[in-house]
Amino acid sequence: QVQLVESGGGLVQAGGSLRLSCAASGSIFSGDAMGWFRQAPGEQRELVATISRAGTNYANSVKGRFTISRDNAKNTVYLQMNSLKPEDTAVYYCKVATMYSDYWGRGTQVTVSS
Repeated sequence: QVQLVESGGGLVQAGGSLRLSCAASGSIFSGDAMGWFRQAPGEQRELVATISRAGTNYANSVKGRFTISRDNAKNTVYLQMNSLKPEDTAVYYCKVATMYSDYWGRGTQVTVSS
């Protein structure tokens, strides 16, 4: 069983920065892909960024502004978000894809005011 706990969300003005963290407990390995997704009110959940052995991948809307990274020793994945825009407002979810199943965190709210 894997549990994911996100933190670091909050309210920030446009142009500001936030750093999200996702701590994983349970049986995950450094080769398991991890990622961040987000869901705005009335919208579908969308991919923000992923990190795996193959490298990193970003949604076009966040390229150049967001950076995903991970600390395998801490089983933690981070999302550094810079130059935030009001359209980045959403609940941000962490996901890990293990060889057995996919696991999701409960999410952390990010609100960007204009």
